[in-house]
Amino acid sequence: MPQISLELERKLVTAVERMPAFPKSVQTILEMTRNINCLPKDLVGVIEKDPVMTMKILRVINSAYYGLPNKITSVGQSVVYLGINTIKNLALSFAAVGILPRFNTTGFDIQRYLLHSLTVAAVARLLCEKYARAEADPGDCYIAGLLHDFGKVVFAQFMSGEFMKALAFTVDRGMPLYAAETEAIGADHAYVGALLAKKWQFAEPLVNCIRDHHAAHAEPGAMLDCLRMADAICRKHEFGDSGNPWRDEEAAQLPGRFGGDIEVVSAALGDLEKIVADAQAFAQIGTAK
Repeated sequence: MPQISLELERKLVTAVERMPAFPKSVQTILEMTRNINCLPKDLVGVIEKDPVMTMKILRVINSAYYGLPNKITSVGQSVVYLGINTIKNLALSFAAVGILPRFNTTGFDIQRYLLHSLTVAAVARLLCEKYARAEADPGDCYIAGLLHDFGKVVFAQFMSGEFMKALAFTVDRGMPLYAAETEAIGADHAYVGALLAKKWQFAEPLVNCIRDHHAAHAEPGAMLDCLRMADAICRKHEFGDSGNPWRDEEAAQLPGRFGGDIEVVSAALGDLEKIVADAQAFAQIGTAK
């Protein structure tokens, strides 16, 4: 990406500052769950202080999304059934969904963007569990997948004219969206997404992963590799819509740690349609009033 001028940097920072804050309760949950000695009752205590979060977690747990045999009536029960990491990811996902705008003027489809983000998150977690568990935390890979494209939301909300131009370039010229954004705006969504993740006080490795997920010369790492491959799989199979259609020439740029081509890796992950169905169900519940 070219050098960013001070004027553009100020404009981007101003746009990022206009985004809502990430809920303090979710930040607290993330901090707590980084501690391997985190007690379930402490996690439950934080969640139950957020009645909207509590309602949504119970709603999704009692839906067909999980298909549990008995009705769950408390967050404490949900932790027993699903574990701390699953509850953490639910809280994070609901918080991210809550920040998404209902409308924008660019034609960027927020609902299909959400489906893409949720499926990338789930596939990145699966890839980590299967190929990189000794090097990265699957939950961190889920977060990276969920948040990796949030810079597009910033553009759609607060730099709509330039973002519409970038989206048109991807169609008219067949350009990757990040390259089209760099031409139309001067920076791409990965750069802006990293600014946003930093504002939200996420850990530096996650901020760097978001920043570098389109950077060809970035230092490889387990979380970054899982994110890149998950993004590629979901775009190739058209799970949701990131505004950035798959191009076959990208196959040569995929991380080598997974072996085989993208279809081989996809097949090794099992039933991806189940992941999509789960993401659709979650998105429906997450966006309901």
